[in-house]
Amino acid sequence: MKDKEMQGKKQGTKAVWGGQSDLFYQGATQVPVVNSVTFGYDNVDDWFDVAIGKKEGHIYSRNTNPTVAVFEEKVRVLENAEAATSFSTGMAAISNTLYTFLSKGDRVVSINDTYGGTSIVFLEFLPKYGIEVSLCDTEDHDEIEAELKKGCKLLYLETPTNPTMKILDLKRLIQAAHQVGAMVVVDNTFATPINQSPLALGADLVLHSATKYLGGHSDAMGGVVCGRKELIDQVFHYREINGASLHANTAYMLLRGIQTLELRVLRQNENAMKLAEHLEKHPKIEQVFYPGLESHSGHKIASEQMTGFGGVLSFSVKGDFKEVKVFLNHLELAHLAASLGSVSTLIGPPKVTSHVEATEEERKQLGIPETLIRCAVGIENIEDIIADFDQALSKI
Repeated sequence: MKDKEMQGKKQGTKAVWGGQSDLFYQGATQVPVVNSVTFGYDNVDDWFDVAIGKKEGHIYSRNTNPTVAVFEEKVRVLENAEAATSFSTGMAAISNTLYTFLSKGDRVVSINDTYGGTSIVFLEFLPKYGIEVSLCDTEDHDEIEAELKKGCKLLYLETPTNPTMKILDLKRLIQAAHQVGAMVVVDNTFATPINQSPLALGADLVLHSATKYLGGHSDAMGGVVCGRKELIDQVFHYREINGASLHANTAYMLLRGIQTLELRVLRQNENAMKLAEHLEKHPKIEQVFYPGLESHSGHKIASEQMTGFGGVLSFSVKGDFKEVKVFLNHLELAHLAASLGSVSTLIGPPKVTSHVEATEEERKQLGIPETLIRCAVGIENIEDIIADFDQALSKI
């Protein structure tokens, strides 16, 4: 199916058919893995036409690659964007995007509750290049808008946040940013294109750590950015020169994962909601953070801008880190591992998952208590996961 034929199709259909409906080499129905570094031409004229963009084609896989191009097209279709470009990791997507548009003297506004690696870029790397960074109280929209009015080149948002699961009113903040001439970048990794569409709410760029839900199996790393073609062209140029390119083998694995994206995410939405409701009533749990719960501070906004609440929740046990370790060490069906979005449940405290790069003091500044536990629920039967959590909590 061509782009116009994908318009109006549901997300599950786009996940399967987006970018790969045409038959491939010798009639193959699946995307071939093209491991060639370079691509040859019969004559210089054709080669030159491809080089200047007059004709479609590939020259060198650091720039573009046939397998990678299908991955980019599939995510572009899912996000309903004009264009997309990919990266070797999610952090490459984040950092390359920021460095594409920010330079000395610019000002970026963001929130305290971004992913740990993103926070390090804001706190450590950007200031070295003379870029001013203002990190705001995540749930204080008035403060964010006030900081925008002081001058801003780029507003960077993440919702739900990692790992505190706070919710931002995207439509409100995007409008405020555009009023002062700032571009808006949204990390949509947690929500996925199944649960949330930042571009439809006015964002300029949306990015993903494809390692997480898009791939879905904890076996392939990648990143992707989508948005208006004029902006993606700039990000692509930065990436092709700086070299954080996605490999064809990895692109194939991510493509295979995306085909079941809707199935997995819908199951994870359901599982996370049931687990959150159960833990909220458990006597050994201090607090549960999940936007699907009516008790969550961002529930109303999440209900308006999301079609599902996602597969990640966080919670704190009563006690201190000793109790955290007792609980985690007695789990049988969850991997103690630093990632999310997998078919299997992954769990751990931020000090060894989302914010392992940050110091304890930095985590405290970001509002992340040492007793917080992040859980990315998989597609297992949730009754088994709940039973496993209960037996582990009983050991405290």
